Parts: sequence; C-alpha cells; structure tokens
Amino acid sequence: MSPTPAVVADDLGKRYGDTVAVETLDLQIEQGTVYGFLGPNGAGKTTTMRMLTTLTTPSHGSAEIAGHPVTDREAVVERIGYLPEEPPLFDELTAREQLEYTAGLRDLPSTAADRIDTLLDTFDLAADADRRIDEFSKGMKQKTGIVQAILHDPDVLFLDEPTSGLDPRASRTVRDTLASLGAGDTTVFLSTHILPVVDELADVVGVLADGRLVAEGPPEQLKTRAAAGDQRTLEDVFLDVTGDVGDGLDVAGGGDDSLDVAGEDSDGSRNGSQTGTNGTTPNSHTADSEQSVVSADHEEGQE
Repeated sequence: MSPTPAVVADDLGKRYGDTVAVETLDLQIEQGTVYGFLGPNGAGKTTTMRMLTTLTTPSHGSAEIAGHPVTDREAVVERIGYLPEEPPLFDELTAREQLEYTAGLRDLPSTAADRIDTLLDTFDLAADADRRIDEFSKGMKQKTGIVQAILHDPDVLFLDEPTSGLDPRASRTVRDTLASLGAGDTTVFLSTHILPVVDELADVVGVLADGRLVAEGPPEQLKTRAAAGDQRTLEDVFLDVTGDVGDGLDVAGGGDDSLDVAGEDSDGSRNGSQTGTNGTTPNSHTADSEQSVVSADHEEGQE
C-alpha cells in the first residue's frame, strides 16, 4: 500500500464576496517532499496556506493533511507546523516562555525542554532566550517563530517567507534545517519569493497565478522545458508562466522585507484568545491569529 500523501487538495477555492482569492486548486504532495510554492503578490498563496492550515474555511472543494480533512481541525493542527509571514509571538513573553507555552499547548513531554535548548542554540538564540520578545529584532523574532513551528517535529511544515529579515548566516541555518527535515519524513510546504532558496531546496515547484496552479514539477524539469525557448533559470519559468504579474520577485536571494501580500485574508480567519504561562492573557494585538494553529480551542471567525 502506498503511503498517504502529506497534502491533498481537490478543487479547493476561496472567494471573498465577488473577489476570487483562489479559483481552483488541485494538489497531491507526497511525504518527505520539499514543495516550493511560488507566485506573484496577490496570486493566492497566503490564502492557500491558510486554508490548508485550517485558519480559513474554503468556499468550495476539499483538502487533507496527512490523511485528515481540514474540517477536522484538531487532527490537522496536531500534525502541522506553521510560520506565517509575521511570526505569531506574544511580545510580553521571553523567547523561552513562548516556546515553553507552545510545548504546553501541544502536550509535549518534559524532554521538550532539552529540544528547546537545542533549537535555541542551533538558531543562535540561546544567549537571548530570557529576553522579552518585544526587545528582539525582526530576524530574532523570525528565528523564534521557526523554532516554534518545528518544535513538535510536525508531519507537515508550512512556511511563508521563512528567511525574511534574516542575515546570511541565519538564512543558511534555515536552509540547512529545511534540507535536513526534507531528507527525513517531514513534508515542507515552502512559500517564498526568493528563487535561489526554492532552486536549492525544492523537490517539486508549483507556481500559482490568478488563483490557479499554472505550472508544477521538479525545478530541473521546469527549467528544461523553458530551455527550448532560450530560458534556463527558474526566474525565466516564473516570468513565462505568470505573464505580466511577476512583481515582488527576488532572484538575488534578499530584499524580501519589501514584499506585500497583506489583505489576502481580510476575513474568514479564526480568532481567539490564549492564556500565557504566567496566568495572564496576552493582548490580542501582540500575536497574529495564526498562533491559533498551536491550539485547537479557537472558534471560527465570521466568513
């Protein structure tokens, strides 16, 4: 019997009134795949990831994560890690408290403390682990968000611009970590505008444009197809299949701080509150609603 695919989507789509965010999407991503998810700003990438992580309810179609429908939120959340473009962190906690809080929400064993220490050291955060997150730089917050997303060793890891704000050394650590995860059983769903990252790491690339998947395949295969038209890079493939909507593209491996995909999910999100380890409830504005994928007790927001 063949293993259950890590990600399956069948006619998946999302509308906000008369606006189509994702028209129709069919996916099948096998376990242990690093899937590079590309597309110009506004193509529907963030909306797709939010549907696959249970944060946004599809308007039509279906999806499964590790064999569980996205309508079964508790089962899906248990099996995924998610880093949105803005890491869902509580500014009033220290990095260690944030990670301990996450470990508690996920009912991780007491050995999670050792894993937290190991990951903090890997991402060069150990010396700052007991500082409040509101004192962190953008890059330090990003690294904390990555540690949070992989802390429980998820079956499927969803990452939206994971190298945003990182210096070259930290970016290399992230790339090495993702390569190591992909070499095992973890499936990595990687959305980014930085094509060298995708070219280096991805086993399969999917390109989304105007809410539709317009190209999919291994990077070398896509580049070979493009070579017939004297196009030999992933950038050429991207520009060819997305037509004139390829803005926001970063082919040099940096400058992604200027990207703007905000507004794709102005409604249809899940919202709620959470209580920190010290018994206080963090202010709602200090952490994005994506923090809710750590916990299964949030009610769905209005569609």
